[in-house]
Amino acid sequence: MSGASRKSPVATGAVGDQLPPLEVRITRADLVRYAGAALDFNPIHWNETLAREVGLPDVIAHGMLTMALGARLLTEWTGDPGAVVEYGVRFTRPVVVPNDDAGALVELSGKIAERRDDGTVRVDITARHGGRAVLGKATALLRP
Repeated sequence: MSGASRKSPVATGAVGDQLPPLEVRITRADLVRYAGAALDFNPIHWNETLAREVGLPDVIAHGMLTMALGARLLTEWTGDPGAVVEYGVRFTRPVVVPNDDAGALVELSGKIAERRDDGTVRVDITARHGGRAVLGKATALLRP
């Protein structure tokens, strides 16, 4: 089915509708790739000794990487990256700690929280790892 003939889920969704969930496994190799792409070489993302010295449980995923996963949830749902008008999060306690073997599973979900008169919708996003919230107040405004 072509994109032109498919009705946007932003246009057809109702308040309370859940977005299809997204699960992403982040590995330490992903952290290295992200650091290179983002030019964020903070050693808490790759140096276990230093991460522990500053009070972290181990190396942690970049907050912006986790935020990007929330954007991926939105764009996979809409099929159109241009539908995202606004997106913001608050970073909570850094808890995405990928181990060397299995990495770290981040579970993302979203819900249409508000439909506005101009046709846009507000989506609230939840990102969890190990049963704990990773992002706080993650919200996006989307247009059809």
